Amino acid sequence: MNYSNEVIKSAYDELDRRREAAISLHEARVEEVRISFPDIYGVYSEILSTKDRLAEVILSKGGDVRAAIEKIRDKNIAQQGELKKLLKKHSLPEDYLEVKYSCQKCMDTGVCGGNRCECVTALLDKFAVEKLNEMCRIKLSGFADFDLDYYPESFEYKGAKFNAREKMAENLRFCISYAKNFSENSVGLFFYGGTGLGKTFLSGCIARELLNRGFSVAFDSIQNYLREIENEHFGRSEGDTLGVLLSADLAILDDLGSEFQTPFNQSAVYNIINSRLNMGKPTIVSSNLSLEELSKKYDDRIISRITGMFYTLRFIGEDIRQIKRRKGVFV
Repeated sequence: MNYSNEVIKSAYDELDRRREAAISLHEARVEEVRISFPDIYGVYSEILSTKDRLAEVILSKGGDVRAAIEKIRDKNIAQQGELKKLLKKHSLPEDYLEVKYSCQKCMDTGVCGGNRCECVTALLDKFAVEKLNEMCRIKLSGFADFDLDYYPESFEYKGAKFNAREKMAENLRFCISYAKNFSENSVGLFFYGGTGLGKTFLSGCIARELLNRGFSVAFDSIQNYLREIENEHFGRSEGDTLGVLLSADLAILDDLGSEFQTPFNQSAVYNIINSRLNMGKPTIVSSNLSLEELSKKYDDRIISRITGMFYTLRFIGEDIRQIKRRKGVFV
């Protein structure tokens, strides 16, 4: 993926912050031990001086160097055991004096085995998604704000009567469970139903929950995403919207069917949905259109993936925006 300079700077600034925090915490603990537990500090200091003693033996070039090195090694092992016993005696964890880096592979340097560490890639992806989400104007609400009172207990849909409130309560429970148990193996979701029935709202609730738990979530209307992807593809703007969408833990494509129907957009929609399926990454797609209407807009490749590989939730009821407007509620 191509990352902007701003995203790269944010990632490495965060890496520096993590490393400095780990070292600062370590230094504070060493000082605490020096003052409060001199017996621990004495053994810890001896262990730290092992490298100096080894260097002296190697550079001295006198006597039996191998035997001297083994003696130092054995003493170090004994001191390590003694340190653990002393820490336990004073009710401190065995690793209390170790530096707690966020990434033990690279020790928060960003380099592992001469290559960029995977922790840096994770940070780059995280900040790239956050940058992409800056253009999204969709409010992220909480599940507690989802008001079932707006859904009638008796509602007629395609000639049949349904309890819309009961159906939407079921959808709400499913979405809460989905967010709670979300993982990289979670199934993709397809929300469909008329306008103003809570599809975007519940998508936002899921996004908010996952963002609070540290997952990367890309959330915006499909129309906005496609506009950015097209502009970047033809060199009208910089960025890698498509790459960010493919790398996010969860991509939410809101309002499918609202975009202009062009060959480019059709190809981009298929690419996003199919690529994320192939990578095993979950996607949430919502649409105000019925399955029949979607089938007229998109080719079978897209429809078959949405209907065959996504868990479908149907939203029914009366447009809540119209209900609020009648009641004089404009928030």
